[in-house]
Amino acid sequence: MQQATVINIKITGHGGMGILKAAGILAEAAFLAGYDVKRSELHGMSQRGGSVSSDIRFGKKVFSPMIPDGETDYLLLMAEDQADACRPEVRTGAEIISSMMFSSAGLPCKKSLNVVMLGALSVKLDFHHEIWLDVLKKTFGKELIDINISAFNLGRNIMNPSAAEKHP
Repeated sequence: MQQATVINIKITGHGGMGILKAAGILAEAAFLAGYDVKRSELHGMSQRGGSVSSDIRFGKKVFSPMIPDGETDYLLLMAEDQADACRPEVRTGAEIISSMMFSSAGLPCKKSLNVVMLGALSVKLDFHHEIWLDVLKKTFGKELIDINISAFNLGRNIMNPSAAEKHP
């Protein structure tokens, strides 16, 4: 069911953390769920670990790819040092999913934090689990798909322990 309002999600961190990959997965899942989707990216000196962020907006009709200040509904904070810079962009009552919620020791792969965080976000959004899995399968090659599905499900389970029972 499409929402009348636009959902605004910002993913932020540093170059090399998979911000743009996560944004692409989220945008594709929203599109396959039937939403109008817009996406924008901001690249700092990303090749040297600089700030990188992506705005993803979806709803029945979206007119701009940029999230207006104070309108971010969900913030995926992959690097804690980006929190202060994002504070003015987040609306009152927004949900923040922080990398600090996840132990790197429990990750199926050190580089899969971005997909773990998408799994955590997925329990907040009204997309069928199969859509997420289809996008993950299209995004990652045979060598990486199992690791990334495990990472996605780990995020779902941490955010909502009963999620795995609802969506096999």
